[in-house]
Amino acid sequence: MRRFYAPPENFRDKAVFLSVEETRHLRDVLRLREGETAQVFDGNGREFSCRIEKIEKSNTVLEILQEIAPTATASNLCLTLAAALLKGEKFDLVIQKAVELGVSKFIPVTTKRTDVKPKDSDKRPARWQKIALEAAKQCGRADLMKIAKPAGFEQLLSIAEGTKILFAEKDGDGFSKIQKDKKITAVVGPEGGWEDSEIEAAKNSGFQIVTFGGRILRAETAAISIAAILQHRFGDVS
Repeated sequence: MRRFYAPPENFRDKAVFLSVEETRHLRDVLRLREGETAQVFDGNGREFSCRIEKIEKSNTVLEILQEIAPTATASNLCLTLAAALLKGEKFDLVIQKAVELGVSKFIPVTTKRTDVKPKDSDKRPARWQKIALEAAKQCGRADLMKIAKPAGFEQLLSIAEGTKILFAEKDGDGFSKIQKDKKITAVVGPEGGWEDSEIEAAKNSGFQIVTFGGRILRAETAAISIAAILQHRFGDVS
């Protein structure tokens, strides 16, 4: 795909400048040449049709021809997905699919049963950002999903916004009981599930407990499914 990302500060007058990484992809992977056209988005929802003017070792200069509509428009639902940390590629998959499903913000969470060491999670934000960017380029989003720093469960309870939902395996309401809102924070637990004290703390913080009605899903499946269902019920997935 001839689609690249440049932050807003790289747009100047009628030109846009690509980074070293994007230049390498344009030149060495796609093998594009000067004079050819490409699309560049700014991560804030704007996208432009451009012509390649100059390809150098460390950057590429493109002439902005016109602003165009992104292939995937931003959802009308401001959905924050908070998911307990998982090992390796499982969590990478959740981040990738969250981008594709139009999640606005993603918060990695540590819980009492999280099976990921804190020192390991410190190394992963840069990888997550890269996965999110590549997913945005592939799926046509012009806005970048925000990825917050890993938060403890108690911290998450204090910063959650909008309608607040925590998904548990049992003793919760159905999806039909969720009130419509333009802003939703959805929390998904770890592979080992929630401890009773965490569910009680969530209730005391104004969270609604919701369940899948008897189905027990893997943690990564639950996170992806929940994002899809909420976008279908309250967002732009019809």
